[in-house]
Amino acid sequence: MAHPSSARRPRRNAYGALLPTGWFSRRRRPATARSVLAGEAAAEAARKSSLEAEAAEAQEAAAQGEDPEEPEFPVVGDTHAAAFFDLDNTVMQGASLFHFGRGLYKRRFFHKRDLARFVWQQIYFRFIGSENPEHMADARNSALSIVQGHRVSELMTIGEEIYDEYMAERIWPGTRALAQAHLDAGQKVWLVTAAPVETATIIARRLGLTGALGTVAESVGGVYTGKLVGEPLHGPAKAEAVRALAAAEGLDLGRCAAYSDSANDIPMLSLVGHPYAVNPDGRLRKHAREQGWRLRDYRTGRKAVKIGIPAAAGVGALAGGAAAAVALQRRRR
Repeated sequence: MAHPSSARRPRRNAYGALLPTGWFSRRRRPATARSVLAGEAAAEAARKSSLEAEAAEAQEAAAQGEDPEEPEFPVVGDTHAAAFFDLDNTVMQGASLFHFGRGLYKRRFFHKRDLARFVWQQIYFRFIGSENPEHMADARNSALSIVQGHRVSELMTIGEEIYDEYMAERIWPGTRALAQAHLDAGQKVWLVTAAPVETATIIARRLGLTGALGTVAESVGGVYTGKLVGEPLHGPAKAEAVRALAAAEGLDLGRCAAYSDSANDIPMLSLVGHPYAVNPDGRLRKHAREQGWRLRDYRTGRKAVKIGIPAAAGVGALAGGAAAAVALQRRRR
């Protein structure tokens, strides 16, 4: 994939902002340039979306269910603190991209001939656990081809429908209460996820959160090109996104909180003064205990299925989830 800065024509993110020019491009670029670029692009898209939401006359309120418990975190109510939440298995049971893939498959966004390749790639990553660059690039490019040529507005509309169909009932009430505590204290709350920023923004809006940092797929004239800006917002890229957004918002990371279920997010959790392991995997639980981080587990009975596939989902749903799950995400449970 060519680096966005090498293109002859200006490129824009899903919200119409030029990439990579602007104040984000002038920021520090440590370690891997692709992670930094992905993080900065996600932060720019999230911040722009948040400002647009604040300017609107009315913002859709988050659906209020039964309050399962009072959050124990002593939220400090100041404008220099914020909270950052991972999405999959932290805020939502299972993988958001799995459910998004089910919705796309139902709407015939891809065909049976694509399913064998997608399912094989999913099995390869889940069970073999390899992150070989060539295999990762093949999986990413295959999945991006699904949305290539489609309009951003089209995917946003479909995403709203898919949220209602598959996601709304899968929000963890305990984690939702933690996020609400930050909001009640006057703090901003952001989702930080490898899922596409459009999907993440829809979920954040429905929950009444401030906004979302997600993987930014390149679009030109409101149409997806089939390329990413940087790389999936995963691991170190999440930390770069949080760092960039904190600088833009004037936040003190030492007073901020972050929540995740995955050891892949240790770089992000390590940035803040109040890291939380929520429904943690084995590696994160061990690390959290060693570091003295707070733990919260809202699962009951058997641990949640890591890839979020219902037992009776069937081959079609599995294939749809595989097609989307390998799209812009490298989470391995």
